[in-house]
Amino acid sequence: MKKSMLALAALLAVSAAPSFAQSAPASDWTITGNAGLYSDYRFRGFSQTGYRPAFQGGFDVAHSSGFYVGNWNSNVEQGLYNGASLEMDFYGGYKGTAGPLGYDLGFIYYYYPNSGSGGTLKIKNGELYLGASYSVFSAKFYYATTEFFSIGKGVPGVDTKGSYYIDLNANFDLGSGWGAVAHYGYQKIKDGRAAGLIDDTVGDYKLGVTKDLSGWVVGASVIGTTEKNLFTTARSGFTEGAGKAKAVLSLSKTF
Repeated sequence: MKKSMLALAALLAVSAAPSFAQSAPASDWTITGNAGLYSDYRFRGFSQTGYRPAFQGGFDVAHSSGFYVGNWNSNVEQGLYNGASLEMDFYGGYKGTAGPLGYDLGFIYYYYPNSGSGGTLKIKNGELYLGASYSVFSAKFYYATTEFFSIGKGVPGVDTKGSYYIDLNANFDLGSGWGAVAHYGYQKIKDGRAAGLIDDTVGDYKLGVTKDLSGWVVGASVIGTTEKNLFTTARSGFTEGAGKAKAVLSLSKTF
């Protein structure tokens, strides 16, 4: 009888074991975050912090179907954005693949809390985007659905809606945690000259290297523009061009 009870207990233990070993089904949702410290915040080649440091971070929520939403934030020059010291970007879209090609389409809205304080112009921008990638190469097209960062708003006969930006990138894995990045961008600002800008087109470029140190990525890049004085910095009283070619250092992590 004792042997029978022991055998029965062993049988029950074996039959019960799989229920403890089974893992929970994988979720259709993933949440990732990112944070980084940069010696300068460059947007399409132009400094947004007067050539000073920026702390940036955000998160993304993605579904296995390909849909996603996210938020990204950075400090900016308060004078440059009419009272706003923070940029908050909100975006959403759909990513997928077609054979070796990847694609990405969505919408992004640039929000500057407290911009427009004191009766100044409130700055905002919304853009549709369409991207494609193949191997180490990627391209993305942005189309402004609002006045482009409020440039020309209220000026008779001027409408910067329809401004666009072409973003071309190549990212190379050099092995042992090293990487290299090359970028060129082209911005067309519709009615830019009529809005008071010295030009309505500008290119920007970036050449850099990265090193992965156990999940922390250290980067060093040279960033500049073809027209450094198209936009200026608030730090200088709007007398210094914001598109000078300079080195930008960074430390970032995705988690």
